[in-house]
Amino acid sequence: MRIEKNFSLKDHNTFHLPVRTRWFMEYDNEDELGRILRDEYFQELRSLHIGAGSNLLFVADFNGIIVHSRIRGIRVARETDTEVILRIGAAEPWDDVVRYAVSRGWGGIENLSHIPGEAGAAAVQNIGAYGVEAGERIDSVAAIHLQTGERRRFTAAECAFGYRQSFFKTPAGRDWLILSVRLRLSRTFVPRLDYAELRTALAMPGLTAVQVADTVEAIRRSKLPDPAVLGNAGSFFHNPVVDGETVERLRRLHPGLPAHPAAGDDTPANFKLSAGWLIDACGWKGHREGDAGVSPRHALVLVNYGEATGRDILHLARRIQDSVQERFGVQLRPEPVVIL
Repeated sequence: MRIEKNFSLKDHNTFHLPVRTRWFMEYDNEDELGRILRDEYFQELRSLHIGAGSNLLFVADFNGIIVHSRIRGIRVARETDTEVILRIGAAEPWDDVVRYAVSRGWGGIENLSHIPGEAGAAAVQNIGAYGVEAGERIDSVAAIHLQTGERRRFTAAECAFGYRQSFFKTPAGRDWLILSVRLRLSRTFVPRLDYAELRTALAMPGLTAVQVADTVEAIRRSKLPDPAVLGNAGSFFHNPVVDGETVERLRRLHPGLPAHPAAGDDTPANFKLSAGWLIDACGWKGHREGDAGVSPRHALVLVNYGEATGRDILHLARRIQDSVQERFGVQLRPEPVVIL
């Protein structure tokens, strides 16, 4: 177990913001986590559990306790002739999980290749890409209650997955800390090529899960800046979901507006708009204010060119939101958690 005071979080957020936390506590197993949860400081101070920091925007120093897991590992929990259940430690890098699965020919998460972050956060955020969401393959989640210490396994239904949403993002869910995730994968690989970009790149017989994962990674690398080189948190805004009437109204004014049925939405008539297209149409792509900017490669990605503060990035994000609202009448919601 590691405990540090006045600890820099620059290497624990992918915007590389030089914020600090009053306390930093890192644990390697559930026993060490239990000791942290029973600590009087933990009970008295504000606390935040983080993964790789790929979905966080710190606007100021954190006057409390940052808790970080080092529980890793991937193992087969159960298998049948048709499927495999993997148990994954919450701190396991997500892309390592994808590569573990595709290297064995198991299907289900290959479209989620090259997404930063850890397995626990993938469940919290219900990460998604190229027509697939993690929640489709999550069998269950093991978690511990931060106040009572109760341990519980949540079924996929109890996780209440939605578009970039889960029970763990609700007020009640934030009291639960994920320890491990179980994924249900198929032994028979069936490619999901709903997106034209993938269909075009993978028009070949005998397609494998590795080829899909490699192609998704290549596409993402071509569009998204590497956070190890240029600070960013990937997509900064959710793609807004609107009703059919709104889509028709907007397309009369903007014929090129892309809109796709919102998969998994409770209302089939709803459509998902491209936040990147809306931002680009407002002229923000490549825009820079000091060291805070919008990537010239993808309008959905806000970047830190070196010395930007979280407040600088948040200010730019709010200007973009106002611009899109004024032109399209559509409200953009930030995807990263803003820590004030």
